[in-house]
Amino acid sequence: MSNCLMLKKSNCKNCYKCIRHCPVKAIRFSGNQAHIIGNECILCGQCFVVCPQNAKQIVNETEKVKVLMQGTEPVIVSLAPSFVANYEGVGINAMRDALKKLGFYDVEETAVGATIVKNEYERILKEEGRDIVISSCCHSINLLIQKCFPAELEYLADVMSPMQAHCKDIKKRYPDAKTVFIGPCVAKKDEAEYYEGIVDAVLTFEELTNWLNDEGIEIAKDMDSKEESRARFFPTTGGILKTMAKDAPGYTYISLDGVENCIDALRDIESGKIHKCFIEMSACVGSCIGGPVMEKYHRSAPIKDYITIANYAGDKDFDVAQPNKKDIRKQFSYIEHRLQPPTETEICNVLRQMGKFKESDELNCGSCGYNTCREKAIAVCQGKAEITMCLPFLKDKAESFSDTIVKNTPNGLIVLNEELEVQQINDAAQRMMNIRSSSDVLGTKVVRIMDPEDFIDVKNTGRNIHDKKVYLAEYDRFVEQSVLYDKDSHLLVVIMRDITGEEQERYKKEKITRQTVDVADKVVDKQMRIVQEIASLLGETAAETKIALAKLKESIQDE
Repeated sequence: MSNCLMLKKSNCKNCYKCIRHCPVKAIRFSGNQAHIIGNECILCGQCFVVCPQNAKQIVNETEKVKVLMQGTEPVIVSLAPSFVANYEGVGINAMRDALKKLGFYDVEETAVGATIVKNEYERILKEEGRDIVISSCCHSINLLIQKCFPAELEYLADVMSPMQAHCKDIKKRYPDAKTVFIGPCVAKKDEAEYYEGIVDAVLTFEELTNWLNDEGIEIAKDMDSKEESRARFFPTTGGILKTMAKDAPGYTYISLDGVENCIDALRDIESGKIHKCFIEMSACVGSCIGGPVMEKYHRSAPIKDYITIANYAGDKDFDVAQPNKKDIRKQFSYIEHRLQPPTETEICNVLRQMGKFKESDELNCGSCGYNTCREKAIAVCQGKAEITMCLPFLKDKAESFSDTIVKNTPNGLIVLNEELEVQQINDAAQRMMNIRSSSDVLGTKVVRIMDPEDFIDVKNTGRNIHDKKVYLAEYDRFVEQSVLYDKDSHLLVVIMRDITGEEQERYKKEKITRQTVDVADKVVDKQMRIVQEIASLLGETAAETKIALAKLKESIQDE
């Protein structure tokens, strides 16, 4: 899955609002930072909508579209029918005029593709007689079934989405064209990237609005009308059903919006009690007019928006050349989760670490983002959550742990989990290692900033290290390092005392000592040479005197 949703780590404030609103709990927390789990995320965009600090951001494809427009091929827009709710008082003709000023070759309504899809749904129900058919227009719902309900894949209509059907139709009519979809959906970016060669780029309404503003282009207020435009209902709850004849014998037609409602319906289907149904599913409450980008930048007004869509939609279908069923077929496969369910023993161990020794201890307060303490414990076992996300647990720990001491101690402190991911780092440690902000390293492997050999050894042997002198080559610092392993909390605490100044002073003293010894050696050598020279001179004089005296003695004796 592409990285359509990204995290600005510096903005993440550890509020857990995203996990509380994520319907599939596809968010992992480590080091008080949220991380989106790609192979579990269904790109519903709820984390983007609810994040109070704008820590979630959608990948912007404006520059990608501008590059496409620099080529010789015509670039044609497929415009989602929800645009009339996002751009008040503006019809397709006014949108076409504005977008052509940006450089697009032409603009068409995605509702044309919706008509093609609707026709194929009706054919399937009448000719193939399938038991249950689930609409495949919403990519988030498709991902939900692919990732969480693989047993229901057989019921998912093997039909392209309106975006794909329309863009394929455009390329059939304009063989060299490049297609750009514009709408209120995050998931469409992933759909376009995954199914290559159909949609070349996807813009959100926000990206389009910003681009128009940058170019100083205003969209004229002009609401055109067209009788053959019933598929404009598609972005509303029940909009697909509203365009269908609903005359296939024996079928019940149902529309659902919101991921939670769709999950409940899929569980009903799993039970084997549901038969002969066509089910329209939309991930967003209110369907596409409640899309994540519209919710974020367009005041949510579901009734007003529905009325706007209804007034703009016609009574008849678009005049389309219905393609062969093989040309709009779409295959869906199971997307396997990498995380395996933990054992009951593992779950109970985590519950005990959270202070949940019996069922009455499990408050199920939901402050961590999970519905129950047990769900939270499973997430901890899978590495998706931290024990410290439990508010009652945090309260108990806070009473015995002074954050002020940790923050103000001159010693560097780093706390690691058993995966050697940085969970906490104080200001002193940041200064030692030239780390600008704790958010730069929280939740990441410690190997990014330090040699992990000692930490691995302590974790594996259980033997703590005390006051080991370590040279941090990357930072040109000497530290006395202690590594302590707390088995109860499953954390490693690294304490570092900066002894760089002491080492530098010791080196200076050793240097002076060496220089002094060298000077002393030279002086001694020189003095010894002088002594030897004097001794030599004195030795020669004494010998001559002795000889003279001996001769004098001999001469006296002779006389």
